[in-house]
Amino acid sequence: MTNPVLLRVRDLKTYFVTEHGKGTARAVDDVSFDLYPGETLGIVGESGCGKTVTSLSILRLIPEPPGHILPGSLIEFDGRNLLALPLQELREVRGNQIAMIFQEPMTSLNPVFTVGDQIAEAAIIHQHLSRGAARARAIEMLRLVGIPDPDERVDHYPHQLSGGMRQRVMIAMALVCHPKVLIADEPTTALDVTIQAQILELLDQLQQELGMAVLLITHDLGVVAGHADRVVVMYAGRVVETAPTDALFERTTHPYTEGLLAAVPRIDAPRSRLHAIPGQVPAATAWPTGCRFHPRCPHAWDKCVAQEPPLLETGTPGHTARCWLVSEPERRVPKR
Repeated sequence: MTNPVLLRVRDLKTYFVTEHGKGTARAVDDVSFDLYPGETLGIVGESGCGKTVTSLSILRLIPEPPGHILPGSLIEFDGRNLLALPLQELREVRGNQIAMIFQEPMTSLNPVFTVGDQIAEAAIIHQHLSRGAARARAIEMLRLVGIPDPDERVDHYPHQLSGGMRQRVMIAMALVCHPKVLIADEPTTALDVTIQAQILELLDQLQQELGMAVLLITHDLGVVAGHADRVVVMYAGRVVETAPTDALFERTTHPYTEGLLAAVPRIDAPRSRLHAIPGQVPAATAWPTGCRFHPRCPHAWDKCVAQEPPLLETGTPGHTARCWLVSEPERRVPKR
């Protein structure tokens, strides 16, 4: 890509000091990626791998204490280092140039304010609109995200809306200032399948209309397949594979990504057993030595336990994997 990088994350480390002396949780441990104007970058991984903490770190929404972003981390947006910005300047970026849709719309919306007031608030703060103009903008945004009767719905409270409608309100709130970057953290959690598809199609459509870049955080590779241009796969606080979406699905390299892909239900084999990756993500206070995936990996050997691999080039442009199998493919154990 020849476009300048819009959002650059380099060597990001976000740690949490745990209570009762249980050690330091290295939730995000040396993560780097780029986001370009107008593209969708998917960040994928199981719960506990560091996806959400990465997204909160970008906007410096990590509670301090117990969390802290370590010196040496870089988060650069439009040429400005967000980690070095004074709080007042950072507030002008949050919600205005970088917006975020959080996982749970019911807990993210304030139950005592109408949805119209909550959408209008960002326009009043960042765009300096009058209350009347902000209300008109809120109605326009409700119409844009496909909520019927927006003139009436603008005065409704969150409890009067369905889950899918609340999620659309969250999208309207995030997009009211026409941000350059939208961070969508599991935007379809707790919604039924048909509503999930509608929400994802809506995000695609709004991205086309508004020209924004999207950071799509999900545990579902199926969502990534249909909506992301490039994919970053995270495991145990680290990036383990990154590739253009087509390349990732054509030639999955890291055993963890293979496991995630095998866990997606297949329409052409509806009666086959669902695959599950054995074990679980280890605690962030005690990541394994060497390759962090080796306790769950079907291909692991002595080197994987002793040495952590760097991100290695696979030979496909833009495709890297943190796995010794890239340099020693003969070690791959055949599938049974």
